Amino acid sequence: MIDGTAMKTGKIGLTALGIMAWASALFSASSTDFKRLYNPIIQQVAAKHGVDPELVDAIIRAESNYDNFALSEKGAMGLMQLMPETASQYGVGNVFNAAQNIEGGTKYLKDLIKLYNGQTKLVLAAYNAGQEAVRRYGGRIPPYQETRDYISRIMAKYSKPLTRSNRAVVKVRTASGGTLLTNDPDIARSKNIDN
Repeated sequence: MIDGTAMKTGKIGLTALGIMAWASALFSASSTDFKRLYNPIIQQVAAKHGVDPELVDAIIRAESNYDNFALSEKGAMGLMQLMPETASQYGVGNVFNAAQNIEGGTKYLKDLIKLYNGQTKLVLAAYNAGQEAVRRYGGRIPPYQETRDYISRIMAKYSKPLTRSNRAVVKVRTASGGTLLTNDPDIARSKNIDN
């Protein structure tokens, strides 16, 4: 007969073994495995916002290589490496929630596509270096080596010079006095719209 202590110890041992097996599988998973895991979310969100899912995939690969818990030195987080302010502006409450991160990143990407008339390289430059950097350099790709390398890496896999989005972008004033570009009609209705 087995006493209660032995049963509990056995259950704890099996639980620990299960966790170790799961962790081992997680760490040995490749970015291709994670792409398969997140692809349904990418397809759904990209279709919802009219953004090419191949572009979303290329950005995720370049930004985090499908590491949902990626953190950059500059503070960008999650699959699409959203900065805290961008995440907040696009309604992402938990940057490490893959669905929220992809949703927010894709909405931001859609706004950049509209802002730069679908010019993929400018969209990528703004996604990497920020809209202000592109503006500062007269609507051209900033001369930052990191940004140029980023664009080259993505364009090697996503070679479409133009990409399109099918929703209008509006400029709204935030409560703090800043400006936000959005394609979300709910956000646009709740803010003061600048024309």
